[in-house]
Order: sequence, then structure tokens, then C-alpha cells
Amino acid sequence: MTISANTQAILLLTSYFGKTEPSVGKPLTPKEWGRFYLWLKQRSLAPKDLLRGYSKGLSEWHDKTVSTERINILLDRGAALALSVDKWDRSGLWVMTRSDPDYPERLELRLKGESPAVLFGCGHRPLLKQGGLAVVGSRKATDEDLAYSREIGKLASKEGLSIVSGGARGIDEASMLGALEAEGTVVGVLPDSLLRTCCSAKYRQHLTSKNLVLISPSNPEAGFNVGHAMQRNKYIYCLADAALAVHSGKKGGTWTGAQENLEKQWVPLWVKANDDPESGNNELISKGASKAPSNVEEVQIQSFFLPTADPRRENQSSFWPGVV
Repeated sequence: MTISANTQAILLLTSYFGKTEPSVGKPLTPKEWGRFYLWLKQRSLAPKDLLRGYSKGLSEWHDKTVSTERINILLDRGAALALSVDKWDRSGLWVMTRSDPDYPERLELRLKGESPAVLFGCGHRPLLKQGGLAVVGSRKATDEDLAYSREIGKLASKEGLSIVSGGARGIDEASMLGALEAEGTVVGVLPDSLLRTCCSAKYRQHLTSKNLVLISPSNPEAGFNVGHAMQRNKYIYCLADAALAVHSGKKGGTWTGAQENLEKQWVPLWVKANDDPESGNNELISKGASKAPSNVEEVQIQSFFLPTADPRRENQSSFWPGVV
């Protein structure tokens, strides 16, 4: 893997390379990186210039959370970066940053400065620009909801649409495998363990056949982290053109992600109707989500992509099929 000087600098400033790095050298968050990148741009500088001695001119930089000491500590991790890049390369992984031409435009347009500075991945990169249907739901799902999710994956594939999901067991995995079994395409947005997942037997064939791309904004070797899992929900919605929540509790990742999408109006959200009192599905519908059929045989996949009658959805995404 050959990475540009710009990519090297961005990785140094925004990524972890080990589990025991000092807190003062904590990588920049997407918001912090957004502020720092804007500062560089205003001075006609590129991230790579920081590797050429410009760090000495950082005395002009002032920020409430990002000190010049922190920046210099992060930039001084060249050896750790080289070791990590070599390992990722041998494992078939690649790295993408906001400065790369194939970085997904949907993320930049919808999240702006909060879009992830770096995406680690494996598989067919062009799938990241195709959009599709986001399918989300609980890890602990009933057999009925798992069968429903798997069939949704198949139906989307027959329509030539990608499934975008989070790779977790339960609803996510069922929809992804359903699409892949139907020879469809899938985008998996993982919160952790990218390296291990890419080596999984259930995905290996699909990665090589270019039907699947798996990405993560986190270090490919990172373990589960609640914060990362919650953060990645927005990326699932923003990489898609419409979303379907099959089952949500009244708290947790699916619930939080669905409410954030309703608030930000990234994509049309549909929620499977049910009569489970423990489910948060009906509450999401009352908050503005559209009701999806509970019987999968009644589902018309293309209807998920049509603008809804929700009056709050005034700034409709130009990515929605049929919407100019």
C-alpha cells in the first residue's frame, strides 16, 4: 500500500495506532480535525506541509481543545504509522481520506465538518458512492424480524440497489447476507474489528467478487467501543438514500440513530409496524417516520425512496431517486 504524504499526515493526526497512547496525544475528533483543516486551508497549506517542517509555524494556531503540543505529539508517530500501514497492506486493507477523489460525497455533503477524516476499508471502494437502502435494527431480534430483514436484502438486490448496514449480528447481518445471497451489493459500516471481519469466511468470497465493501472510521484492530458504535450510525444513514428500521428498542443505538436522522432529515426513514409494547417502532412512527408494511410480501422497495409528506423535509437530498 502506497499512501500519499497528505494521507500520512491525516492519519497521524486523526487515527490510533495502538491501545496505550497518552491522553495528551489523543487523535483529533472529526470536529477538531474540521477546525484544524479549515485553518490550514485558509493559509493555503495542505496536511502534508506539516511533515515538511511547517509545524514550527503552529504558534499561530489557537484552539480550545487542540494544543500545538498535542499536534506535535501526534505528528511524531511516524514509526508507529509505518508499522500499521505495513500490517494493513498485508491484510488487504486500504485507507481513504477526505482529500481522496473517491471519498463518498454523501458523507461530505450531509455531515460537512463532522464527516470522518479517515475511512479504513476492504472490498470494492466504488460501492461507497452508489447509495442504497440503509437497514438498521436490534442485535436481539426475533426470527420473524430476521427473516424480514433477509428478504429486504434480497428485494433490494433485485431492484439493483445496495444495502447499507452496520455489520452487527441480528438485523444488520441478516439484511446484508440476504442481499449477498441474491448476488446484490452491500456496504457495511463497522464500528470496530474491521481486520477480523474482513477475514471472516462469510464475507471473504463477496469481498473478492466486488459485491461488498466494509469500512470503519476506527483503527482496523480496535475492539468494541460504545461511543464508536453510536457514532457510526450516522454514517450508515448518510451513505444511503433511504432507511428502514426493522426493530428498535426505546434506547440504544438503533433508537438514537433513528431519532438523529429524523432530526437532521438526512434520508427518508421508514419503520416496520409492529404490536410489540417493548419496541420503540411505533414511537418512531409517531415522531415522523413513515410506516413500513409488517408483511414483507407487501413491501415495494422503490416506495422507500420517494419523498414523504412530512412537512419538515423541505431540503430534500439531491441523491434521492426521482428528486431534482
